[in-house]
Amino acid sequence: MPKKFSVYITQSAQNDLEHIFFYIACDNVNNAKKFILELEEKLYSLDTFPERCPYIPENNYFGTNYRHLIHKKYRAVYKIVKNSVYILRVVHGAKLLDL
Repeated sequence: MPKKFSVYITQSAQNDLEHIFFYIACDNVNNAKKFILELEEKLYSLDTFPERCPYIPENNYFGTNYRHLIHKKYRAVYKIVKNSVYILRVVHGAKLLDL
């Protein structure tokens, strides 16, 4: 049986999700709801084998070991600490990471 991790969404990542929701909702509220639900489902899927996602390229600059999960045009940046996964930010893929 695969090891289970606890997944935590930080306040910064929660704020990012809210901004994404309102940005999409300007055009269509139903699309915004659907997108956020899909994204959250993917985030919580990190409870099993979170190492499946690649390291972020910015690790070379920050000296970190963060990974990212890609969903459509967005990426969720996270770190693994023992048996926990911390979602740090959710940003548009075209943006540079600002931790």
